[in-house]
Amino acid sequence: PIHRREQDGAIITQFDMGACETLGLLKMDFLGLRNLTVLDDCLKHIEANRNGTTVVLETLPLEDRPTYELLASGDTLGVFQLDNPGMRALLRSMKPDNFEDISAVLALYRPGPMGANAHNDYADRKNGRKPVVPIHKELEEPLAEILGDTYGLIVYQEQVMAIAQQLAGYSLGAADLLRRAMGKKKKEILDKEYVPFSDGMKANGYSEGAIKTLWDILVPFSDYAFNKAHTAGYGLVSFWTAYLKANFPAEYMAALLTSVKDDKDKSALYLAECRRMGIKVLPPDVNDSDSDFTPRGTDIRFGLSAIRNVGTNVVASIVLTRETKGRFADFGDYLRKVEAVACNKKTVESLCKSGAFDSLGHSRKGLVHVHAEAIDACMETKRNEAIGQFDLFGSMAGDEDEGEGGGLFDVVVPMGEWEKSVLLTYEREMLGLYVSDHPLFGVEHVLAGAVDMPVSQIAECDDGRTIVVGGILSSVTRKMTKQGNPWALVVLEDLEGAVEVMFFPQSYVNAAVHLVEDAVVLVRGRVDKRDEMPKLIGNEITVPDLSVGPRGPVVVSIPTPRCTPPVVERFKEVLAAHPGTTDVHLQLVGSGKTTLVKLDDRLRVTATPALFADLKALLGTGCLPSGA
Repeated sequence: PIHRREQDGAIITQFDMGACETLGLLKMDFLGLRNLTVLDDCLKHIEANRNGTTVVLETLPLEDRPTYELLASGDTLGVFQLDNPGMRALLRSMKPDNFEDISAVLALYRPGPMGANAHNDYADRKNGRKPVVPIHKELEEPLAEILGDTYGLIVYQEQVMAIAQQLAGYSLGAADLLRRAMGKKKKEILDKEYVPFSDGMKANGYSEGAIKTLWDILVPFSDYAFNKAHTAGYGLVSFWTAYLKANFPAEYMAALLTSVKDDKDKSALYLAECRRMGIKVLPPDVNDSDSDFTPRGTDIRFGLSAIRNVGTNVVASIVLTRETKGRFADFGDYLRKVEAVACNKKTVESLCKSGAFDSLGHSRKGLVHVHAEAIDACMETKRNEAIGQFDLFGSMAGDEDEGEGGGLFDVVVPMGEWEKSVLLTYEREMLGLYVSDHPLFGVEHVLAGAVDMPVSQIAECDDGRTIVVGGILSSVTRKMTKQGNPWALVVLEDLEGAVEVMFFPQSYVNAAVHLVEDAVVLVRGRVDKRDEMPKLIGNEITVPDLSVGPRGPVVVSIPTPRCTPPVVERFKEVLAAHPGTTDVHLQLVGSGKTTLVKLDDRLRVTATPALFADLKALLGTGCLPSGA
C-alpha cells in the first residue's frame, strides 16, 4: 500500500518500520534542529559585535571552565537539550566538569534510567555522596575499565556489548544481536540467549551467582541504555550552545530570541532570562534596529520585523535608507528620507506605539496624534519621488527644504506622554510582550512567595495537579454556556510566560469580581494537558497584598574556611525552613578580603526572630549584624 502525496510528490507507504526492513528497505531519520540556525546566527553576531572576532565551533576547547560553571549552576535555559527544569535540577546535583558528564546526562535524563534512579545515582556517586558499588564482587575488576567512566552504572548500549565481549567471549556481531534480543523483552528469546551468555561466562571462570546477578541487571538496562555515539553527537551541540551562552551571552541570547520571535511564550521566557543575566533588551529603534534581535555591546536591540504590521519590505527599506542617507534626526526627517513603503499609516502607528521613534526625542502619544495628518501631507511628494518626478526648481535650489513640499516634512509633535499602564499596553499589543518595562516589576517578590512555580514550568507538571500561579490578567473573555450560565477564559501572564485559565460556571461565580484586565492576581487551578498547550481549570482567584515590600536583604557573614559543603547544605536547609520574600546576601570573610554574594531568589526568606535564632545556632552569634 503506497501512494504519491500531491503536495510534493513524495512516495509514502503504510507498511510499518519492521515490514519495510524485512523487504530490504533502508529507514533513515532526518532531524532539522533550530539550534543549528541559532549557532550560525550567534557566530555572525560575534563577528559583527566584537570587531571581527571569529569563533570556530569545531576547535573549541572541551575543557572551558566558564562553560562547566554555567552547567553546574543549572543556568541552562536556552541550551540545547538542557533547558527544562528537571534537567537543570539534575545538572546542579551532578555538577558536570567534563564532556563525559554532558554525554551521560543526556543518556540518563529519560524515563527508563530515571525510573531506576540511575540519574541520581550517577550524580551522587560522581560527587562522593554515595560510594561506587560494584554489580558483583567477582565482577568489580573485570568491569572497572568498561564502567569506570560511568561510576559503575550501565548507561550506554556500547557498554552492554563490551560486557558480552569481555566477560562472555562474544564477537562484536554476536554482542549486538544479544543487545537487540534483550530489548525485545520476550521471555522465550531471553531464555534462549541466556544459555550461550552463561556458558561463555562460565568458560571464563565466573560463578553462577555472578552470571545471574549481571544478567538480571543487563536485561532491564539494555532496554533503555543509550547509543553513546548518538548522545555524544547531541552532547557536542549542547556544549557549543552552553559555551556561547557562557562566553558570548548577548550574542547568543540575541540569536536565541530571533529563533523564537513568532512564539510569544518562549520570547517572554528568554526575555526574562536576559534580565536575570543582566542583559538589557532595548526596544526597537528606527536608528539602530535591524530586522531581527541584534547585540549592541552588552545589550540586545529588539528587531523591527517583530513589530506588528511591519513587514520585511518595510524593514529593508528603513535599514537601507538609514545606511545610504544617514540616521534620522526627528520624525520629519524620517518622513523626508524614507521611501513611500515605509510611510504607510498603519505601519508608522505601530512603529510609534512600539517605541521605535523614542530615540528621536518625541513622545509616543504625540506621534500617534499627528502621524496620520503628517503622512497625508507628504504622501503625494513621496509617490512622485517613487516614479521619478522631482520638483525642477526645488532640485535646482540645491536645498530640498526650500523647494516645493520642503515644509511638508516639518512636523510639530505635541508634548506629553501616556500613563505607564497605557504605554505598556500599546507596547505589548505591538510587540506581543512587554519590553521597556513590565507591570509586575516591583511586585515580583510578593508573587514569588505565594506561587508554586512560574507559569513557564506548568508544562512540566503532571496532568490534574492542583497548583498556584500568579501574574497579570492580560486578557479576559466572558462567555455563556448553552444553558445560559456565565464562564470566562482569561490569560494569566508572569515574567516568564502566559497560560490560559478557564473559570467554569461554578468557580466563575466567586471569581468574576476579580476578573479584570491588567489585575495582578493569584490563581489556584488544576493542570489540564489534554491539548497541545497546557491550560488551567481555575478553582479560586485571590488578589495579593501588593503593599508588602521586600525587607532586607538579610546579610549573613561566614568565615571563608567554614564554608564547607556540609555547612552550606545545612545553611540552605535553614533558609528553606523560613521561605519568604526577603533576599539573602552571603558575606564570605577571608584574610584581607571580603566577598559579598547574592543568593538565588529561591532562597529568599521571611526575616523573623526564629530564622535569626536558627542561623546563630548554626554559624555563631557573629553571623548577623548586631541587633538582629
